[in-house]
Amino acid sequence: MKARKIKELISFTILRLATVAVLLALFIILHFITSEGIRVINWEFLTEGPRDMARAGGIFPAILGTFYTVVGTMAIVLPLGVGASIYLTEYATQGRVIRALRVGINNLAGVPSVVFGLFGFTVFVVFFGFGASILSICLTMAVLTLPIIIRSSEEALKAIPQSFREASLALGATKWQTIYKVVLPHAFSGISTGSILGASNAAGETAPILFVGATFFMLHLPDSIFDETMLLSFHIYALLTEGIFPHYQIPIAYGTALVLITLILSVNLVAIVIRNRIRKKKKW
Repeated sequence: MKARKIKELISFTILRLATVAVLLALFIILHFITSEGIRVINWEFLTEGPRDMARAGGIFPAILGTFYTVVGTMAIVLPLGVGASIYLTEYATQGRVIRALRVGINNLAGVPSVVFGLFGFTVFVVFFGFGASILSICLTMAVLTLPIIIRSSEEALKAIPQSFREASLALGATKWQTIYKVVLPHAFSGISTGSILGASNAAGETAPILFVGATFFMLHLPDSIFDETMLLSFHIYALLTEGIFPHYQIPIAYGTALVLITLILSVNLVAIVIRNRIRKKKKW
């Protein structure tokens, strides 16, 4: 018994140390970016476009482009991802084909993001002729985030007790009514978790958008989904790798990183609050 308690104490100590290490690393990163980026944050920085080859001005076009990307990506991927998870969980006959399909989805989730960028360039930019545009960016990011949405939604649907479905069917509801009225509302919190991850990916990825529509500098805002756009993540990359005035551009890169992190955390926080409120209403 004493040896078991010692092992338990050692195990919990290791877990606590690991948690502290992760939180400490996160705090150091946030503190460093905040201390460097806050120096350039002002109203002009947030509401104006870049000037003098990004040596001055603001990042409003990049903020707007990131917003377009997140909204467009989620509008495409959520119906596809949730619909695919509903089919796999509720309708498909479980067998070798479905198991192979799940393995393929899991493997896609581990594919390097730059590969999705090459896919998007070949298919959306060249084959379909959308060109380097917001539409190509959204479609490419939708393909990238689709495995995440499918897997998280599928796990959320599986977590709903089978008795819920049986009770609904016993009361005379159809299968689709059962899914729509019973299963999906109770699975909303899990589905929203995957959606949060997908939105964060869409806002923060850089490699996939290099080939499909991101641009470093724009004199005007995009007029349609077939125009190129600036994005926060690509703006940071370009400032640090292609900028020819590092004395001016590196501080702007830190400020852009701070804005991007703030936007992602804000979106996540709002989504978490909405999810928790719905969970309380649907508590079972």
